[in-house]
Amino acid sequence: MEPLNALVAFANFVLVPATAYGAQLALGALGVTLIYGILRFSNFAHGDTMAFGTMAVILTTWGLQAAGISFGPLPTALLALPVGIAACALLLLGTDKLVYKFYRAKKAVPVTFVIASLGVMFVMNGLVRFIIGPDDQLFSDGERFLITARDFKTMSGLDEGLALKTTQVITVVVAVIVVAVLFWFLNKTRTGKSMRAYSDNEDLALLSGINPERVVIYTWLMVATLATIAGTLYGLDKSFKPFTYFQLLLPIFAAAIVGGLGSPVGAIAGGFVIAFAEVTITYPLKKVLGYLMPESLEPDGLVQLLSTDYKFAVSFVILIIVLLFKPTGLFKGKSV
Repeated sequence: MEPLNALVAFANFVLVPATAYGAQLALGALGVTLIYGILRFSNFAHGDTMAFGTMAVILTTWGLQAAGISFGPLPTALLALPVGIAACALLLLGTDKLVYKFYRAKKAVPVTFVIASLGVMFVMNGLVRFIIGPDDQLFSDGERFLITARDFKTMSGLDEGLALKTTQVITVVVAVIVVAVLFWFLNKTRTGKSMRAYSDNEDLALLSGINPERVVIYTWLMVATLATIAGTLYGLDKSFKPFTYFQLLLPIFAAAIVGGLGSPVGAIAGGFVIAFAEVTITYPLKKVLGYLMPESLEPDGLVQLLSTDYKFAVSFVILIIVLLFKPTGLFKGKSV
């Protein structure tokens, strides 16, 4: 029974949270890799794009809650997602028209777009803080748990309980659906094929009659959708605070680069690699080892490789290693 208790404890505090976190990072990294693969620049405003879309979802959720509208056991925020996506899409299309379109017309080098995206990042960050404030905002409702630790103990007869949060299950299910729709769109629709052609060879795509501005618009619409969904799922699972989304930029970029910047499959794989690395390295293994080791050898300390305060340092170290030894990533994206 002790090995089972150890497995349940590890699943409860590492496997389940890391899977949900990995799905959130994967969706965020997909947005980054689409921009890099199609528009050919690294968008440092992506974290704050997620924050803006989530903010729109939160404000809409509060309005629905005030009107007495709910989604039963599921979070009301899921009903508000279309409004958040629309608001985020308008922001990104407006930003493209005001900022990035000018540099595209000038045939500016990619580093110019990166610098411009830094300016956009600070503007978006300030806008979100001005509208909703800098503090934690709670917007989750519905049933908190699908399975509580107490219920699991009763069903299994084990000493250790496994709790499944509703938001964790929703995160994984929604991520699977979104990724499936995205790959279907890119591989099966005419617009998706034109976007892939534009990404592979811009000059040849233009000679084939593909409208570049239409590709740009669809790219921003897809990025708005991915960013809003990823940000909302992260906010439901944890909490919403604008500065947190600014910090998320590092693990999201690390996920995209580890998987292969420009590769959608790589973005998904990289998201889970970063998530599992962060959660596993910062998890105190004392409880798990306590079940597996004899009582005389049980550790006194937490047996924690790194404090949770250094969680983002894990992403940074992995990012540096990949850039040094395999800059094209696991799935051979475009060289950084």
